[in-house]
Amino acid sequence: MADYYDLLGTARDADPDTLKRAYRRMARQYHPDVNKDPGAEDKFKEIGRAYEVLSDPQTRARYDQFGEAGLGGGGAPDMGDMGGFADLFETFFSGFGGAGAGAGPRRRGPRQGDDLRLDLSINFQEAVFGIEKEVQIRHLETCSTCQGSGAKAGSGPTSCGTCGGAGQVRRATRTPFGSFTQVAACPTCEGSGQVIADPCGACGGQGLQQVRKKLRINIPAGVDSGTRLRVANEGNAGQRGGPAGDLYVFLSVQSAAGLRRDGIHIHSEVTLNYLQAILGDTIEVDTVDGQESLEIPAGTQPGAVLTLQSKGVPKLGNPVARGNHLVSIKVQLPTKLNAEERELLEQLAGHHTNKGHKHPHKSGLFGGLFG
Repeated sequence: MADYYDLLGTARDADPDTLKRAYRRMARQYHPDVNKDPGAEDKFKEIGRAYEVLSDPQTRARYDQFGEAGLGGGGAPDMGDMGGFADLFETFFSGFGGAGAGAGPRRRGPRQGDDLRLDLSINFQEAVFGIEKEVQIRHLETCSTCQGSGAKAGSGPTSCGTCGGAGQVRRATRTPFGSFTQVAACPTCEGSGQVIADPCGACGGQGLQQVRKKLRINIPAGVDSGTRLRVANEGNAGQRGGPAGDLYVFLSVQSAAGLRRDGIHIHSEVTLNYLQAILGDTIEVDTVDGQESLEIPAGTQPGAVLTLQSKGVPKLGNPVARGNHLVSIKVQLPTKLNAEERELLEQLAGHHTNKGHKHPHKSGLFGGLFG
């Protein structure tokens, strides 16, 4: 079944007069006495059904909120045949034999609003040190016009005619084991026992309005991808004065060039030339705190890992405690040497030979260079 508003060619906020004019126009167009096209009669019936629902404020309010699922009719819901054992079992435990009023679901009091989810992406630096972010959300708030009652000014809820204000309907069912009574929430008032005869024009009788709102989210230092933050009472407002739900913010952290996170530690790599590795040096490396000096000890081997203490990620919940920044060392060997460089290295190799090595060009770093 198509959307009822689409069938009549109107907007969802159309007033009753607009709906009536649209219905008359569409009915004339598809009336079987006028339109002989195949399917015109079915279309005419659909248009009639749409106007029947939307012209009544109560059924329109239910349709706006639940679609066709909310149009269960004025009586008890059709429970179908009791042919299956599972259905029979359900009937037993849904209330039987004239069970008390508490046997079925009742939703007459306030109802808590739904929780909402917001996915938020932040950069590497923001995750490490924390930040306050401004975000926009859309959620339901209590209608400011009717203060959540759902009724037009000067009016109020009335007792539901379907259930007599009980909030429940019962249906007697005959089975091979006898007659049983099933209790269910009233489909007209949804278990509240009351209906809005004259709904508020601002919220359509729902008592809630969708609002776009700006929030400032405090993101603590040390969060990571998958961290979930809870913002209390910023979900959807509750119905009939019920408490609001919560907003849950799920974080996704972008990667940073040259840096890799492992828990509270950060890893990176630097490449040294062979002289820096042999003789030692002091170099500048990029960290989340900016450039930091790193001492390269003489004789540093390829694959060595040097540590910058407390330059990693703060521990979530304890920002004073920070991890380390671990720097892996790569050594780049020359592929070509000029004459002067070769002469100097051969002198060094000869000096190394005089200290007792029989094959200087086959040993250590120089074996790698000249072997």
